[in-house]
Amino acid sequence: MSATRPSRWELRTAADPSHSTWYVERFRTMAAQGADLAGEARFVDAMLPRGSRVLDAGCGPGRVGAELHARGHVVVGVDVDPVLVEAARTDHPGPDWRVGDLAELDLPAEGVTEPFDAIVCAGQVMTFLAEGTEVEVLRRFRAHLAPDGRAVVGFGTGRGYAPERFLADAAEAGLRLDVALSTWDLRPWSDDADFLVAVLSVTPG
Repeated sequence: MSATRPSRWELRTAADPSHSTWYVERFRTMAAQGADLAGEARFVDAMLPRGSRVLDAGCGPGRVGAELHARGHVVVGVDVDPVLVEAARTDHPGPDWRVGDLAELDLPAEGVTEPFDAIVCAGQVMTFLAEGTEVEVLRRFRAHLAPDGRAVVGFGTGRGYAPERFLADAAEAGLRLDVALSTWDLRPWSDDADFLVAVLSVTPG
């Protein structure tokens, strides 16, 4: 568990110790059945030249980062849940999978000194953070980005983190909105959308 207060994900897994294993097996089953699990990775890949550095923030069992690695990118994945990270290491060797709290993210202190061309934060990661840490997590995203890098964040709008608040938090963290969409397949944003995909870049200055 992280040194800060536990995240909502950690509270869930503490209440149900089998939850992480269930989550891993759910995606293994979907992959075995041929489900398309690469939509987020295709989106991010389209933004980048080959060999870019990508941080998979809240990587879970590794499906997004693994696909980006397969497409020729250098991937570091970080997740607070050691069960999910171990599954990523087992199922998707190649990327650098690490256990860590996004609210405490400091990869240069761990020897990963190069900044990232992109950060992808997919699934519902932002809604599983410890309450009140959202701005700090976004600040740490900004600190790990190259000056012209971009962060791509997606989450459901009905999970207690309103898009307006997220965008205000991003601005406070030094990130500006470049593009807002309602799906990973590029459907335009609307105020009644049940999902937000936000492409953010570093605010100059």
